[in-house]
Amino acid sequence: MASQTNGNVTGKTESYEAWKIRSIKFAKEWTHVVLWLATNLIFWLVVYFRYENEPEYHYIRLLAGKSLPFAKACAACLNLNSMLILFPVCRNLISFFRSSVETKACCKRSVRRLLDKNLVFHKTLAYVIILFTLGHINAHYFNFENLFNSRVHPETDIQKTLSFLPYEQPDTWVNPVQNPSETTYGLGVIQQVMQRVAGWTGIFITMALLLMYTSSTEFIRRYYFETFWFTHHLFIIYYGFLIAHGAEGIVRYQTNVEEHNPKKCADYPDSWSTMDDCKNAPMFAGGELKVIQHPSNAFEIRMKKSGFEMLPGQYIFIKCPQLSNFEWHPFTLTSSPNEDFFSVHIRTVGDWTNGLAEACGVGGDDVITPSKLPRVAVDGPFGTASIDIFKYKVGVCVAAGIGVTPFASILKTIWHRLLNNSEDMKLSKVYFFWICPETNAFAWFSELLEVFERDMVEKGYADFLNYNIYLTRGLSFKETKNIYLSENENTDPITGLRQKTHYGRPKWPTIFSEIANENQGIDVGVFFCGPSGLSEILYKNCKLHSEISRDGCRFFYNKENF
Repeated sequence: MASQTNGNVTGKTESYEAWKIRSIKFAKEWTHVVLWLATNLIFWLVVYFRYENEPEYHYIRLLAGKSLPFAKACAACLNLNSMLILFPVCRNLISFFRSSVETKACCKRSVRRLLDKNLVFHKTLAYVIILFTLGHINAHYFNFENLFNSRVHPETDIQKTLSFLPYEQPDTWVNPVQNPSETTYGLGVIQQVMQRVAGWTGIFITMALLLMYTSSTEFIRRYYFETFWFTHHLFIIYYGFLIAHGAEGIVRYQTNVEEHNPKKCADYPDSWSTMDDCKNAPMFAGGELKVIQHPSNAFEIRMKKSGFEMLPGQYIFIKCPQLSNFEWHPFTLTSSPNEDFFSVHIRTVGDWTNGLAEACGVGGDDVITPSKLPRVAVDGPFGTASIDIFKYKVGVCVAAGIGVTPFASILKTIWHRLLNNSEDMKLSKVYFFWICPETNAFAWFSELLEVFERDMVEKGYADFLNYNIYLTRGLSFKETKNIYLSENENTDPITGLRQKTHYGRPKWPTIFSEIANENQGIDVGVFFCGPSGLSEILYKNCKLHSEISRDGCRFFYNKENF
């Protein structure tokens, strides 16, 4: 009886050990497959719900329909697997890993079985690419069918409004179907598709893929190997057109959702001009780059965030390979971290900036489509002292000339945190001083101040921002006359702001004394961007007007540096 019991125990132990070995073997063989499938699923779900739920895609969803997120999710998985499919057939790479396994220099021995199945994985990736291609093509056909219907036979007021937004500027339109011809319905949709870069490049991509796939059967590889060999070199065409496929950016996203709330405004397209959340018209972009022209030889470049993280007032270096492969130029970020893009403002004051402006179509009569804008490389962002302004209860910002640019980002961020009652918003008062010889050169910043001024009054924060603009150049007789005649008007004749412009240079001892008297017992952060001469003056005044006692005002000086 005892021996029988021992035999049962031994049998169970051997059965458990065998199950354990099989489980480990299964895990080693299938872990990589599960990881690959999980990555595809994550890619698909993340992109799908991004296009399904994000407000910047709300208007394009109303026009293209529910198939848009499906098409973009399939495209994301197509890009992923198109990247992976070459690795299993890179012979030198496979040989390197094999030798590494033998010498134990890299990778575990369990990788050997994976390397032995490199062609199986290559074929599996091809099947998956075919599957996602079919899903992508069919979904986009329905997208263009809905876009065509929204233009030709709009069912709702919002479809009609969005489809007929002006097409003359690259940032005002959202429906890529323009001027549809009076042809039969199906031909009209196909004609609109083929007029777009995504349409005809998609045809070449699909044809190259089908030729590679159909010439890869065992029969052709065995008896017509040359056919298989040469058609597989169509991968050059496949990848070339794949890179260009989305360059035109016909799937447009809204760039000003904070100024124009699409979910609120979509139901009342005829009342946009009377609604606070809809007064500004929706603006759109389709590619990674958007250019906005401003007065006085200035333009703004907006770039789409793709994993780009920034802090207020930071700066980046920009290179435009079309102009030079070696020149990197620093520009301060003028956007807020809360915006869905990052931007810089550039003045055309030299050969490089003039060349960039010309390449971007600034000042020209012809509108450059997003697909023809030059490619730019970005290095950064890089650190700055301005983020420390949020550590103080009171902040003093001083800008001289072009040094005003970092404060655009800072003021935007302050305003965003103020409106959203951010927990890390310690600031209760900001003094802003801008000293410049010519305000017209930075008209875009005056416009920004005008928006802040209006919004702060409307939201009950009229005393939060105390700003002063100092014009240091001499005035002509005509300008002096206009200033005198406009003395009793509510807006300044130079800037158009409610706050009157000062003429001459600030009297810093008096200014610091007044700030110190208004903020007894408070630490005040002083932040400056400008020439070193003025920096020394501000630093000395910070020391002179700081009091050691607890009841006194203490100034802490911070200077921006490139």
